[in-house]
Amino acid sequence: MKTKNIISKTTTALATIALAASFSALHAEDHDHDHGGAEAGPNGGRVLHKVEPHLEFFVTKDRKVMMTQLDDNLKAAAVGDQVVRVTAGDRSNPIRMTFVKQGNVLISQTAFPEGDDFPVVVQIKNNAGSKTIIEKFTLDMTQCPTCDHLEYACTCDHGHDH
Repeated sequence: MKTKNIISKTTTALATIALAASFSALHAEDHDHDHGGAEAGPNGGRVLHKVEPHLEFFVTKDRKVMMTQLDDNLKAAAVGDQVVRVTAGDRSNPIRMTFVKQGNVLISQTAFPEGDDFPVVVQIKNNAGSKTIIEKFTLDMTQCPTCDHLEYACTCDHGHDH
């Protein structure tokens, strides 16, 4: 009877450890995904990795979005024929942003309202006829406590609960 009880407790303990490890691994994957591989673009914005060439999503001081095309070394390059749309905020009253080319970057025609926490969906087409690439994340405009970036472009690992 004691042997059966010890085996049962050991099995339960091992199952608990395995479950905790898998939740920890999922959290680590979410963290890397939320921070775009822990690298910021040349302006200090979030690097969007799903699209080639990569783009940097950066919120300007006037709360508009600036999209910068990046080369293989994550340096700014002239934007091409990309078509970008951003939808953010409350689903019942979303903010819809369209972009215009301004010099070598794309700038949103509208700005984010006051606030520092918005769900964001970025839709990118490399040209008018290409497939739409979608990036989703939370635009957290608060300052990271341990790196020089805002949370949406954070490059450090300080235990986010994403």
